[in-house]
Amino acid sequence: MVSPNEKLASSLEELHALQQDGRRVFRSSELTRTHRERLVQAGYLKEIMRGWLISSSPNVRVGDTTPWYASFWEFCAAYCNERFGDRWSLSAEQSLSLYAEETAVPRQVIVWSTQATGNLIRLPENTSIYETKIRTEPPAVEVRDGLRLLSLSASLVGASIAFYRSRPIVIRAALAAMKSPAEVLAILLDGGHTEKAGVIAGALGAIGRGDWANEIVDAMKAAHHAVRITNPFDGEIAAPAVVAPSPIVGRLRSMWDLHRDAVIRSFPAPPGVPADHDAYLQAVDDIYKHDAYHSLSIEGYRVTPDLIERVRAGTWDAEANATDNEQKNAMAAKGYWDAFQIVRSDVARIVNGESAGAVVREDHNVWYRALFQQFVSSGVMRASALAGYRSTPVFINQSRHLPPRKDVVPDAMGAFFELLAAERDAGVRAVLGHWMLGYIHPYSDGNGRVARFLMNTMLASGGYPWTVIRVEDRAQYMAALESASVDEDLAPFAQFIAERVKWAMDFSAKPKSDPDDEEPAPAP
Repeated sequence: MVSPNEKLASSLEELHALQQDGRRVFRSSELTRTHRERLVQAGYLKEIMRGWLISSSPNVRVGDTTPWYASFWEFCAAYCNERFGDRWSLSAEQSLSLYAEETAVPRQVIVWSTQATGNLIRLPENTSIYETKIRTEPPAVEVRDGLRLLSLSASLVGASIAFYRSRPIVIRAALAAMKSPAEVLAILLDGGHTEKAGVIAGALGAIGRGDWANEIVDAMKAAHHAVRITNPFDGEIAAPAVVAPSPIVGRLRSMWDLHRDAVIRSFPAPPGVPADHDAYLQAVDDIYKHDAYHSLSIEGYRVTPDLIERVRAGTWDAEANATDNEQKNAMAAKGYWDAFQIVRSDVARIVNGESAGAVVREDHNVWYRALFQQFVSSGVMRASALAGYRSTPVFINQSRHLPPRKDVVPDAMGAFFELLAAERDAGVRAVLGHWMLGYIHPYSDGNGRVARFLMNTMLASGGYPWTVIRVEDRAQYMAALESASVDEDLAPFAQFIAERVKWAMDFSAKPKSDPDDEEPAPAP
């Protein structure tokens, strides 16, 4: 008699065959009813709507949105291909968002097709697809990761003026993807789109492409079209951006420009680098235990004061102690200690006058490798994990924010460090540095810990004390990060970090007569 385990193994073999090339979305008809029901019951598949399934895991808790968000765009492509063949595209606005490297899962995707019937397809987590009927086939379509995007030029012309005004980051990044004004000009001229020509010319002028703006206006006038230039960014972004070499670079620069004022409004004035460098560094040493507990706990590791002390004292021994060798928590704590010592040395360099941005650019990958070297040494992770920036997609648990495509991560990190180096305000460097590194998510794991290390090195450059983000504040912390990354509202995150920094400043100014006078950590 075949055992239940053998039956499940047989079904898993069928699923494995379908999951080649990283597929996560399947038609129900691709599996027999027996295999399908067995895999759904075991938690390896999840039904999204009738006839459609996505990959899941038995470890996923009820209410966990990650499997759906990780499968969202693949589902949209598969569903639309099934329904419309190759006679569909995403709307102009949605296409522009993707050209601009905006990958957050939208609440609603609008699809254009001559075969659409105005259906609204309701999907999990309050998401949906709305089918919009168009009279003629889209003039040009680009297929990216299975999604049919309206061409960049057609999207720039087809998007509403309201979209230009409400989504300046998307528009500026999409304009950075243009190779020349010729293609958009052809559509503007053939369609006689005088108002849109004025808006596109105004947007180009605002990002430093006055030559292209003039070319559009001159060509339209030559065809006897009167054009009034309108800057759609008026009141949205104070400073024009320099021309970006790629959409992701333009996007990051625009976000930095847009959000820095929110930090400045919230943040306390910098105390200035302290004259007593040794005392500052001693305070960093003293806070290690507190910082390690909270930073590791935020990431879900089960750490105890005893474990942290054994790591600090050097009595954690993976070879001699089988329990230590088997516990990921212990390896994470040892990695945190190793990385903290490097960060502490970098803080010393910064308070002694070195450029904070240059120091972190030099050592951020060293921090990352220190965090995970124990995992590699023990065989839990492959050695290639220490190579640096990720080479695969990555998903953030419970978040609608999908980090930028792996192909653009090197460009994104280059732009990120240029922004850090150019920023004069230490508070802005700390807050936007923390958030933006998490937004890019350059590593397969450890991004939160590296971001908090980066935040504190930037704080050191202004003389602010080392600041701990507490595990009991995790929900507020993650919600503020989500608001910044998905809703482009950085104010909650800036205010959250500012409050923690103010607390740290007040605490560091108090006399410490009692050795136990420190911010209490919750019981492990």
